[in-house]
Amino acid sequence: MLVMGIDPGLSRCGYGVVRGRGRAAEAVAAGVIRTAKTDPIPQRLYELQSELADLITIHRPETVAIEQVLFQVNVRTAMGVGQASGVAMAVAAGSGAEVAEYSPTQIKMAVAGWGGAGKEQVGRMVQTLLRLPQPLKPVDAADAIAVALCHLAHLPIRSSIRAAR
Repeated sequence: MLVMGIDPGLSRCGYGVVRGRGRAAEAVAAGVIRTAKTDPIPQRLYELQSELADLITIHRPETVAIEQVLFQVNVRTAMGVGQASGVAMAVAAGSGAEVAEYSPTQIKMAVAGWGGAGKEQVGRMVQTLLRLPQPLKPVDAADAIAVALCHLAHLPIRSSIRAAR
């Protein structure tokens, strides 16, 4: 199972691709798509869409897992994150990949075992779970990998629900 995780953002959108084999996971790719804050928002969204489409074409994930936008204090940041999330969902759906969303708490629980884990704890667990020599940088890439790992952790539950339907 190949999963692409997305940590949506308009200035920095983290992505990570993980291959799950049974209980083991292997990092395939990780990085950050950046857009210039000085560019108009429509141009930035188009750049994000184009980059995500290229990444999905290259890696061909079966599922694209996206961190849900729940609440942000800064309205401008929340709008950008929401727009980036919508672009990611549309690109993934257009590619034929399954789209899954997970809350920040679900992601932290799946990766670190505690819904209140901090970014550093999540980053260290990503490093441990993937047997990486050092933590992934930047943090947006590590967060995206955590989203993909969360999806892999939820696969047995999702499969059971599908079978019950």
